[in-house]
Amino acid sequence: MPAALSVARATLITALLLSASANAAISVVDDAGQTVTLAQPARRVVSLAPHVTELIYAAGGGDRIVGTVSYSDYPPQARDIPRVGDNKALDLERIAALKPDLIVVWRHGNAQKQTDRLKALGMPLFYSEPRRLESIPENLEKLGTLLGTEPVARRAADSFRQQVETLRKTYAARAPVTVFYQVWQQPLMTLNGQHLVSDLLALCGGRNLFAAEAPLVPTVSVEAVVAGNPEAMLTAGMGATRSDRPLADFSMWERWKQVTAVARGNLFVIDGDLVNRAGPRVVQGAEQICKDLDVARSRRPAR
Repeated sequence: MPAALSVARATLITALLLSASANAAISVVDDAGQTVTLAQPARRVVSLAPHVTELIYAAGGGDRIVGTVSYSDYPPQARDIPRVGDNKALDLERIAALKPDLIVVWRHGNAQKQTDRLKALGMPLFYSEPRRLESIPENLEKLGTLLGTEPVARRAADSFRQQVETLRKTYAARAPVTVFYQVWQQPLMTLNGQHLVSDLLALCGGRNLFAAEAPLVPTVSVEAVVAGNPEAMLTAGMGATRSDRPLADFSMWERWKQVTAVARGNLFVIDGDLVNRAGPRVVQGAEQICKDLDVARSRRPAR
């Protein structure tokens, strides 16, 4: 075969392969165990949770978000994205009018009846609900695949893993601290061992007092907390972006001086945006928790 024909044939084959690759379907498995398939990278995305918005920006797809929900305020440019409701009440007509080719849903945070209606309309849904630290970089990489921004998403995922590993090595040998994490005061609520916050506590050498409870967000009694005698109590404030809202407090515990955390003043309020949103910034939340638990360790009586 003449050399010119060989070159032409090779060029044609390469072009065909590149074309087939460009048109190949994209598939990932989401946090609900469902396979999400797109014909091509998503260009118009609706984010239905603040943590989702943060993940999409970190994965390199912030400019693809055409609609989001209340409190999607990070990074700052996310505040300019049109709102389509909040996590409990969505404007389905407005979402449909945006013609999204991907909707990223908070699995147990959004109203299921509404997300089911979106699914019935044939809109591709990716369910995001990281319950473990390792799930956050996995979400970043999967979103990067769906958005066609794999290099950016991979760098963000690798950076996150490195930061977590640094904290893990730093605190692996620290003495354990029993922690009561207060979600709400009336009724008194906490988190069990399946919640991401419990993973953050463990990273810092904290032991979740109610890790063994069955519900993800169990209601507990004051007597159970007193009997557990935590060395530290943590709760989340409303976040730096909403400084007009009052911080959670521990005023109800002031009379329980027999509880070690109260007696030693180990009552810590952390930035809720850094621990309640399962996005890249939870590393900063973990750093805050680790420092607070170190303060609790420093207040132990000398032996």
